[in-house]
Amino acid sequence: MGDKPVVKIYSDGACWGNPGPGGWGAILITPGHSKEISGAEKLTTNNRMEITAALEGLKALNQPSVVHFFTDSSYLVNAATIWLPGWKARGWRRKDGVLLNADLWQELDREMAKHQVSWTWVKGHAGNRYNERADELANDAIRKLGL
Repeated sequence: MGDKPVVKIYSDGACWGNPGPGGWGAILITPGHSKEISGAEKLTTNNRMEITAALEGLKALNQPSVVHFFTDSSYLVNAATIWLPGWKARGWRRKDGVLLNADLWQELDREMAKHQVSWTWVKGHAGNRYNERADELANDAIRKLGL
């Protein structure tokens, strides 16, 4: 790990309807400090919000870091750890055609390259303090849209 800071990031996305208004939230945790970030879009999908939460969490880091990432999205974990290299090798396409959210996957790939990232799936809505808080941030962001 060397001189890189160690950061835990918990993220979650939410969507009221799919598609519909959506939000994302992330919590960045370092020894002695935590930071919460969130945002929303008027018309989006749950998957886009899950990816955006992860992307914005990584973008919030101001230097290369060792990142322990926690999410309740198995889609996000599988994509980041298994599928992404194949998509990239095929020009950001799936084996059977179009890759949804390719714009976000490409941006996430660029951000991940700056850091040493490990991914952990956590069960959603199961009492994990930070996962629950990330969900609250995502839903609060949707409420703030005032739709």
